[in-house]
Amino acid sequence: VQLQASGGGLVQAGGSLRLSCATSGRPVSSYHVGWFRQAPGKEREFVGAVSRSSASTYSSDSVKGRFTISRANARNTVFLQMKALKPEDTAVYYCAATVSTLWYQGEAYNVWGQGTQVTVSS
Repeated sequence: VQLQASGGGLVQAGGSLRLSCATSGRPVSSYHVGWFRQAPGKEREFVGAVSRSSASTYSSDSVKGRFTISRANARNTVFLQMKALKPEDTAVYYCAATVSTLWYQGEAYNVWGQGTQVTVSS
């Protein structure tokens, strides 16, 4: 499977953005999909994930209540809806895929797409 994140941009603090992760190759329904971010000078952070069937999601404490992950398997797309954005959310956001049953752990992800830049101004 190949993944491509899109939808990033510049937004003011308190605003919203929706990122998309489009997939090609094998159907996205075969994979659990996670979102990660990496800010300049910082380590990559596991933001959250959605299971293959959408029955379960995971969100990190830093985004819980503000970010929502969903998927549209028929469209081979996974979404990251972000609201109440803060300047500290500024980062390159990546989507990734795994078939591991440990999909709620960042270390499980081994297929990566290119990222999209999100910049939140204060």
